[in-house]
Amino acid sequence: MDAKGLRERKKQETRIALSWAAIRLTVERGFDNVRIEDIAAEAGVSTRTFSNYFGSKGEAIVARHHDRARAIAEALRQRPGGEPIWTAITEAALTGFALGEPVTEGRPPERSWVEGLRLMVAEPALQGEFQKAGAAAETEIALVVAERTGTDAAKDVYPRLVAGVVGAALNTVTQQWLLSGRPQSMEELLRDVFGRLAAGLPEPR
Repeated sequence: MDAKGLRERKKQETRIALSWAAIRLTVERGFDNVRIEDIAAEAGVSTRTFSNYFGSKGEAIVARHHDRARAIAEALRQRPGGEPIWTAITEAALTGFALGEPVTEGRPPERSWVEGLRLMVAEPALQGEFQKAGAAAETEIALVVAERTGTDAAKDVYPRLVAGVVGAALNTVTQQWLLSGRPQSMEELLRDVFGRLAAGLPEPR
C-alpha cells in the first residue's frame, strides 16, 4: 500500500474510533453527560482532531449509521447481476451488519448495553441526525437498485420505492433487536424481515 493509501486508512480508522467512542460513552453515561472532550480523550486524540472529522457529538454517534449504509450499498453493487433483487438486498444487508463491533468485541451484548443503546436511539437531540443519515442511505441504495434494474433513480419510482422499503426494514430490524425480550441474532432478524418482503409481505397466519 502506498503512502496515500496508508494515510486514508489511518484517517478512516480514526473516524471509526471517534464514532465508537461517542457511542460507547453515550450508552454508558447518557447523551447529555458526554462532551466532545470526553470523546476525543476516549479515542486518544485531540479535540481539534475530533473537529476535523465531525461537527458535533451527534454526527459522531450517527456516523456508524452512515458507514453501514455505504457498506450495504457497496455490497449490493457487488452482488451477481442475475440474482433476484430481494436476495441481493438481503445478502448485502447481512454484509453491512457484519461489520466488526469493537465495543462488544463479538460477544453477545449485555442487557445494560442494549438498554443504553435503546435510550441513545430514542434521544430527541439525535433524531435530526438519524433522519439525515436515513435519507442519505436511501439515496445511495436507490442509485444501486437503479443500476441493477436499468431504471433511473431520479425519474423512476421503482428504485426509490425499493430504497424506502429497505430503509424502513432496517429500522424495523434495529427496533426489534432493541426491544426483543430475548437475545436474537441480527442475521435471524434480517432474514426474517427481508424474507417477508421477498414473499410480498403476506399476512401472518
